[in-house]
Amino acid sequence: MGEDTDATLTLNHHGFLPDHNYVTEADIISTVEFNHTGELLATGDKGGRVVIFQREPESKSEPFSQGEYNVYSTFQSHEPEFDYLKSLEIEEKINKIRWLPQQNAAHFLLSTNDKTIKLWKVSERDKRPEGYNLKDEEGRIKDLSTVTSLQVPVLKPMDLMVEVSPRRVFANAHTYHINSISVNSDYETYMSADDLRINLWHLDITDRSFNIVDIKPVNMEDLTEVITAAEFHPHHCNLFVYSSSKGTLRLCDMREAALCDKHSKCNRTSRRIVGPIT
Repeated sequence: MGEDTDATLTLNHHGFLPDHNYVTEADIISTVEFNHTGELLATGDKGGRVVIFQREPESKSEPFSQGEYNVYSTFQSHEPEFDYLKSLEIEEKINKIRWLPQQNAAHFLLSTNDKTIKLWKVSERDKRPEGYNLKDEEGRIKDLSTVTSLQVPVLKPMDLMVEVSPRRVFANAHTYHINSISVNSDYETYMSADDLRINLWHLDITDRSFNIVDIKPVNMEDLTEVITAAEFHPHHCNLFVYSSSKGTLRLCDMREAALCDKHSKCNRTSRRIVGPIT
């Protein structure tokens, strides 16, 4: 991408002039993720913000060209925190974003920093209800003694509004920094991985998770590798793979045992540079 394109993305993402001197450390993008159709693109930055871009429809003059991505919604996903038990500052930086497959008109996505995972709902609203029986125009509850007749509320058109609301907060399950999250193909569970453990979550349960991988040694001085990433198989809900700092990939099958410390297959990645693909 050329220099002009980079400046345009900076302008669209943060509202700054196309001058890189205005960009602070909090504005640095730390993760990006398309949704399953490619119509939406979510980006997370070091300031804990999530910016969603939407692809514009194809123009009639150029029917086969892809539309540009423009800002669709912006919201603050995470705030800086402090762990008083460990005297540790928890950054707001977004480590990973994952979209859930779309089930209805709304969109759902998961975002995580080092410790906390959040589920967000992104929806559109272009109509507003009017004619409440028990509320006035400002939304305050009426005195019931003044209600003498009933009316049928109606929906009236309004300017399109994109609403982002938090639906779940998954916290207090990771001792170390979360480096990846992955949604399962059953659309009900997902996993989160930190340096030494991988946990399995249900999307409707926030107060507990199941540990499915634990590579922490009894003596931390014997530690020789850490988990770097984890991903579910796109079609088989029982399979997942995780990688380590040793350049090793381990394929695990959750049908074999509750704790997948004994992997099904293990491959060491090659570090040779084989050249460009032609």
